[in-house]
Amino acid sequence: MSQPIAEVGSYKLLSASGDVTTGACQLIGFYVANTNAGTLALTDGGSGGTALGGTITPAIGFHRYPATVGTNLYATIGGSSLSVTFFFASGN
Repeated sequence: MSQPIAEVGSYKLLSASGDVTTGACQLIGFYVANTNAGTLALTDGGSGGTALGGTITPAIGFHRYPATVGTNLYATIGGSSLSVTFFFASGN
């Protein structure tokens, strides 16, 4: 009998642009605690890295965003305000 897969990992809260991780990771998703027209763009490899998608305007709540990040995960937070907690597993 197989065991259930537990999607668990570390977390990091950001309210301004910055590194979510300093190394490779598997992004599980993120939780938006509050926002006032805030925007979010995720990149692999720092602020000038490869985009994981386009710029989004997330609603309050949990957003599943499974992605493998090869270098490091960076979040660019723009707009009026955004408080977001990222959930990720270190390594690939």
